[in-house]
Amino acid sequence: MPEDVQHQYHDHIQDHDDHDQDNHNHNHNLDLDRNKRERHSCTTGGAGGVTVTPTTQAELITYLSDSTARTIILTKIFDFTSYYGTTTGQACKPWTCTNGYTPQMTIDTGKGECDASLTLYSVTYYQSGHDYSLKVGSNKTILGQGSSAGIKGIGLEISGVSNVIVQNIQITDINAQYVWGGDAILITGSSKVWIDHNYIARVGRQFIVTGFDPATQVTISNNYFDGTTSYSASCNGQHYWFLLIAGKADTITVMNNHIYKTSGRGPHVGGISGYNQQIHLVNNYYDTVGGHAIDAAVSSHILVEGNYFVSLAFTLLIHQRSKLIEYTLRGPQKSVNTPDTGTSSGGLEYFVQTVSDATTCASYLGRYCEWNRFESSGTVASRLDTTVLSDLAQSAVKNLTPMGVADVPTYVVANAGVGKVN
Repeated sequence: MPEDVQHQYHDHIQDHDDHDQDNHNHNHNLDLDRNKRERHSCTTGGAGGVTVTPTTQAELITYLSDSTARTIILTKIFDFTSYYGTTTGQACKPWTCTNGYTPQMTIDTGKGECDASLTLYSVTYYQSGHDYSLKVGSNKTILGQGSSAGIKGIGLEISGVSNVIVQNIQITDINAQYVWGGDAILITGSSKVWIDHNYIARVGRQFIVTGFDPATQVTISNNYFDGTTSYSASCNGQHYWFLLIAGKADTITVMNNHIYKTSGRGPHVGGISGYNQQIHLVNNYYDTVGGHAIDAAVSSHILVEGNYFVSLAFTLLIHQRSKLIEYTLRGPQKSVNTPDTGTSSGGLEYFVQTVSDATTCASYLGRYCEWNRFESSGTVASRLDTTVLSDLAQSAVKNLTPMGVADVPTYVVANAGVGKVN
């Protein structure tokens, strides 16, 4: 193997003189810029259309849903929490926490959400999120200004459309205490969708979900998914419902995201025989996942490369430096308990762990893959189905240059979320 490729998969960060480091940073930035240009050259959103700045919820609803190509600039948080009022229904308690955490309740809509053995309680929740979402038309860019713009209490529905960009906005606080309270973003029957540099937190169900109709040419990049919650189905203060990919022919890249304090569906892919989801997970930073991350069910085809599964101590070094010593003294902990659930559910994966795994990619993709790295996290059994490499041998995957896995935590923490682009 060439020396430069060996260096790419070396597990240690070496010191370089200032000249070499400057060249490394310059080339790294060029690779990232090239990746962005190539992956999003066909997704233009509202470019070429009119630019508008809504001031009311009603204006925002119209601008999002109509057939006019638009760039929609959000300059504030549009709060839809009580916009559609409240409703009273029934909910059950599938989980019981005995450690001081409060679990979510599950709204019962009569479709089997609550087992017959569970007691039903009368509850009141907001109709925004559960009954209503903001429908997005084709050829739209939704762009937040600064770091304090977005929508609250309701999610986006990207259904049966094409060419949509959602960038630099917050989506938060959608009936967080109730499963089925609402998703932050639904993508179904749509193509050329770019979800980039957003902050998503405190929702009732999925941060992002695809419906059964295909979601194609979708990129989910540079987002900060914050699973910190007061209502935890997993009884650990972490949100379980991160990302559910279920479409019959989904093609999705999940890249450079900060996945923080989630406990499941990171992502869950597939589940229906005869479907074919082609998913590329690359350079994501899994940070404090108290359950499982990747969950490949039947019909899924997933390439997993260059992701960093981090230890709790390292997480606190970044987020809570003052508490680093306190937690280090407790001894090592597995921050990502289960990076991958395994092969029992029938999904296909190529999960890169060794230099040999990485070099095999060259025969299919024309490039080397980047290995995944674990920092005091759970282990992953060998998952090296080369069918995945054959299926994902498309230009979007072949032409992408992943960053070295050692750079992922620093880069993602510095660049994911809102306030980084305008």
